[in-house]
Amino acid sequence: MALMFVRRMIPFRALLPIALLASLAATAAQPGLKTEFVGGTLPEVQARSTARLDLTGPESLRFSSGKTALSIPYNRIDTLEYGQHVSRRIAEAVLVSPLLLLSKSRKHFVTIGYEDAAGRRQALVFRVEKGDIRAVMAGLEARTGRRFTFQDDEARKAGQ
Repeated sequence: MALMFVRRMIPFRALLPIALLASLAATAAQPGLKTEFVGGTLPEVQARSTARLDLTGPESLRFSSGKTALSIPYNRIDTLEYGQHVSRRIAEAVLVSPLLLLSKSRKHFVTIGYEDAAGRRQALVFRVEKGDIRAVMAGLEARTGRRFTFQDDEARKAGQ
């Protein structure tokens, strides 16, 4: 009986690395960074949705969320803003350890303001992961020729 169990587990163990590699390859095939679209002036894009932000294009930024895809020429972007939301880890401290009250949780936000093809002002707000924020900021500043403004002194310290 135990031998039968081991024989059934061997194919599963062999397939697990293959499935993991396939999922990584599918994720790597999509260009850009995974972000969260927090909100903005685009009614066709749902707030709090997963989005991809691609800064690799030489002439324009590409944004996609669900079925919506948008290309924004870098020369039309006129506002770049960085902010962060800092909070204590109260729920984790109650559930895991009171020592977590000493740590802070930071969420990083990038706001992009631009003029669309019809001449209307538009804004997009993204939440970017901690490991990606510096690359996004440096990429946008290099491509647009504009500097980021900071929401407050705490954001200024973190963004530099």
